[in-house]
Amino acid sequence: MRGLSTNFATAKAGDLILCEIAELGQHKKIQLAERRVSVSYPGDLVVLCLGDRYAPDQFLASAIIDDDLIDLVAGGGVAGRVDVAHIQMDEPTRLKPLGLLTDARGQVMNIASYALPSTAPNNDVTVIGVFGASMNSGKTTAASSLAHGLMKSGYTVAGVKATGTGAFGDFNSFEDGGAPALDFTDVGMPTTYRMPMHRIEKGFDTLIATAAARGAEVVVVEIADGVFQQETRAILKSSRIRDRLDGILFAAPDALSALGGETVLNKMNLGAFAISGMVSCSPLAASEAAAVTGLPILTREDLWSPDTIAPHVAPLMRGASQTVAA
Repeated sequence: MRGLSTNFATAKAGDLILCEIAELGQHKKIQLAERRVSVSYPGDLVVLCLGDRYAPDQFLASAIIDDDLIDLVAGGGVAGRVDVAHIQMDEPTRLKPLGLLTDARGQVMNIASYALPSTAPNNDVTVIGVFGASMNSGKTTAASSLAHGLMKSGYTVAGVKATGTGAFGDFNSFEDGGAPALDFTDVGMPTTYRMPMHRIEKGFDTLIATAAARGAEVVVVEIADGVFQQETRAILKSSRIRDRLDGILFAAPDALSALGGETVLNKMNLGAFAISGMVSCSPLAASEAAAVTGLPILTREDLWSPDTIAPHVAPLMRGASQTVAA
């Protein structure tokens, strides 16, 4: 950083911005690059990243600076303007934008300038996608548990969070289970909401190829939010990401969501090899889901177990199956 620009009208997603915390609200802590949270105080100076956000359980927000104060829209350090909030959310933490960070050439600093180099797609590594019915349906636990189980089965595994809002929870969950992780922030996106699909696809290709170059035989990819979120729907409907998947694990909060999710996938000529997520925590709900979907319901412990997952994942490995489309 060499200076600051106050030309906020040209600010865009990914730009780095120096802010003063004006008033504490919903997010009272900020996640740091050191993988810890920092307690915030009014008057603190913080460098954040401008970004859009789509989170049905929290905020809908835009990467816009159009007032004297803006909002902390995500604990991962994303700032913007909150447009809609869940009824259970407090008012957002308010921020005074002081300036966009500029480099030695006077150009605004954007995380896209520090992304991994674009890489050609890798078609050899097995890619398993984890989708869900909604936010907080259990996708992250399902994805990290599957990665852990695959590692215990003898595979070299990596975890990827391909869409969502920048935060270290999903990233850490993969690494806690022993799988090295990458996410969309590594390819220069603070969030993927409102990003053009070609950029999300390009980022996905780079993340998969990078994981493969680092030794992964299998990559478990978590896709954020639910199947009706606009980027997730576009991925499933028609995208290079869809075409690259060798299998889908679907996370659902209950039996109805499990059936609905599988129905939506089937209408797109896709299908899950199993259901997991919150529904698997209840034996009764799991029994209902199994009855209406005809699919195995795998708990976290099931996903950890090589013996349990072997019959489900073995047919998905590259060479055994090349597509998830029916």
